[in-house]
Amino acid sequence: MAGSLGLTPESLMASGRSSEKLSLPILQGQIKRDPEGYETELDLIYKQFKALVDLFQQEAAFTFSSVGSDHSVAKDLGDRAMFLAHVTPFYPKQLAAFPAQLIHLLGSSYLAMRSGLRNHVAQALILLMNQKSLVIEDLLDLFLDIQTVGDKNLRKLAFSHTVQTIGKMRITDPRHTSLQNIVLLAMLNQGDETKAKRAFVTLCELHKRKVWFGYQHERVAIAICKACFHPSPRIMISSLRFLLDYDKIVEDEDDSDASSSDDEDSKQASQVVFNREAVYKANNKGTSSSKKKKQAKLQRAMRSIKKKQRVSSQNTTSTYSPLNHLNPSDAQKFAKKLLSRLQTDNSIVKASGRVETKLIMMKVIARTIGLHKLQLLKFYAYLEDYAKKGVKDITQILAAAVQACHEKVPSDSVEPLFMQIVNQFVHGGSEAIAVGLNVVREMCLRIRGLMTEDLLQDLVRYRKDYPHDKAISAACRSLVALFREMDPLLLAKKDRGRPGGPIARPKQYGEEDTVFSNVPNIELLLQESDYKSSPNDDDVALPGSDDMEQELRIPDECGTEDEAEEDPNDGNDVNSTEDDSGDEAESDSENEEDGGEASDSSVEGSGNKEKVKGKKRKIVDFDASLLTADRSLRALKRCAEAKREEQSDGILSNEDFRKIRELQAKKEAKIALARKGFKVPDSEQLRKKLVNPDKLEAHIRHKLTKEERLELVKAGREERGKYQSKTAIKQKKIGGSSNRQKEHKKKMPLAAIRSKAVKSKRVKKMKKSLSGSQFRGRKAWK
Repeated sequence: MAGSLGLTPESLMASGRSSEKLSLPILQGQIKRDPEGYETELDLIYKQFKALVDLFQQEAAFTFSSVGSDHSVAKDLGDRAMFLAHVTPFYPKQLAAFPAQLIHLLGSSYLAMRSGLRNHVAQALILLMNQKSLVIEDLLDLFLDIQTVGDKNLRKLAFSHTVQTIGKMRITDPRHTSLQNIVLLAMLNQGDETKAKRAFVTLCELHKRKVWFGYQHERVAIAICKACFHPSPRIMISSLRFLLDYDKIVEDEDDSDASSSDDEDSKQASQVVFNREAVYKANNKGTSSSKKKKQAKLQRAMRSIKKKQRVSSQNTTSTYSPLNHLNPSDAQKFAKKLLSRLQTDNSIVKASGRVETKLIMMKVIARTIGLHKLQLLKFYAYLEDYAKKGVKDITQILAAAVQACHEKVPSDSVEPLFMQIVNQFVHGGSEAIAVGLNVVREMCLRIRGLMTEDLLQDLVRYRKDYPHDKAISAACRSLVALFREMDPLLLAKKDRGRPGGPIARPKQYGEEDTVFSNVPNIELLLQESDYKSSPNDDDVALPGSDDMEQELRIPDECGTEDEAEEDPNDGNDVNSTEDDSGDEAESDSENEEDGGEASDSSVEGSGNKEKVKGKKRKIVDFDASLLTADRSLRALKRCAEAKREEQSDGILSNEDFRKIRELQAKKEAKIALARKGFKVPDSEQLRKKLVNPDKLEAHIRHKLTKEERLELVKAGREERGKYQSKTAIKQKKIGGSSNRQKEHKKKMPLAAIRSKAVKSKRVKKMKKSLSGSQFRGRKAWK
């Protein structure tokens, strides 16, 4: 046996070592230190590996199963495979064929191997790939094959290594295409269902980790969508669940592909700008209770604005779905084919053994219709058979009905389903009235032509019929709040609220939103620039302003900087004219006010008037000079702005966009403080939003009974120890005194000691004087 394996005494004696001292871990360390000195031992062990491979294949061919009794062959083969994988980088020529031999061994005999041997060979292949002796293309198909074996550790090892290796590749690596071809070909293999399932799991994991993600790898998302029509029920159900639960999966995973750019817009903190007057009133005006209400209103508005800005600024991965990569025509075909399969083919549902498969298919169809705004009118008629009381998971079916509604669907097609929900859940009884009202509200939010005036007033009346049911009252209030914003004319006059502006008009069928022909919110920037450039009222009222504007308002003719700078120096004549005009205006006003007294004073003291006029002229000269300088600077600014506007080509800078965002934040803060009631989301938000069935149910916290309150109290005392008094705790205390006890033993200052002594003496003297005599009342004869 030793001779067949190449362990001859002559060969070992030639190397100066005996067979008893041959240890693979020690030899591995020695080879790494001195590769050239141990080539003989490497040849011997390589021959042993080849002989063990032949022996293993012969035994496997005879037994047609895993090797039963001879454990030593599998152990020696695994040890030598790991040894050769470790030393392959040191002997690239001698072991050039070793990786291919190891791949062939695992690929041809992985079913006949024991679990330990399979793990050893797989680890050896992973080690070779980490050492750049192999590439992932050579091992991907093999690792998909070995995952089909019922070996949990091996399946986990191969799957994690495949995902991590592909995840470390660059996004622009051209090898992604070849790897995707291998995985997709294995998934489409109908002969081996287990391998196709493992290929689909690998595809979904890489898409979930954002490796094969985005429009560069949209073929992966399309392949996941098309897996809904796979002949295997397991793959079909897995694909449907992945499309539905993708939002939950993304929330649990870390965003490994987060952008690391230093763009200020992406890392900008949410800004909320409130009016100073509103903040001042919330803190200084009114009673304490009104202040609290105003401060709470400010905080609510701030939270809502910050949430809106955070949602708009961050990457909206929560609204992403692989269904987004389907173009409208493919999405229509996808939903239509899935609906026809749901209606006709019941074999898959029976084969899967789960009735929930129909529900999953309904939800996927509804999600596709709502996401791409498709028109699949047969789906609403199909839902009528299930929108009844007593059906299992009825809340999820109602959520699917809400999800499939959008503004491009004619209201006539959805009206039968809508009226059935109203009749079954609202008019039918008191158990599910709140759920029915919530579903009605969500459907009317998406299709605004479903509600009529009589029906709305009938639904609103339920809050009076069930005044003690908080769930029904809350649902009715939300319905009223919605139609106050959408179409208040459908409500009764007492429910419309205070008129706060133009009456909202509901959109007709086919009416689109306003198409922007310019940058959104650009009018805020224009209004701000007009406000800054407009003169103030105080400037207009000042004397001489019109004359100065006539001289400095023409930037094209005298708009140079030198001329503008010379204006204050050359304004002596202008100042004199302004002084004269100002003096005349003052004298006229005085004459009008004083009447006859002004004439007498002018006759009596003309000399005094000249003196006073000279003093006033000095003051007016100073004011006019300041006014001239101010006007010259403003003229310069206007000239610069005019030149900037002439030179601009209509392209906004980053500063302009920052200013637009700031002005928009101010506007949103003002609207948030003024708004009362429900804010209607736009169609784009409703399209991306996934309807949660739990939100349709009313979660009202009812009053707890005494037994339930005691259970909560006892549950909170479980981690707490047994009650003990403070004296008992002090008696059981081990150690020195506490800090509070040490404070009592500290010496008091001398002044405190003296004051305490004086006080104690005074108290003792008073007690002594009162102790000897007792007042027994006034004497009668005194």
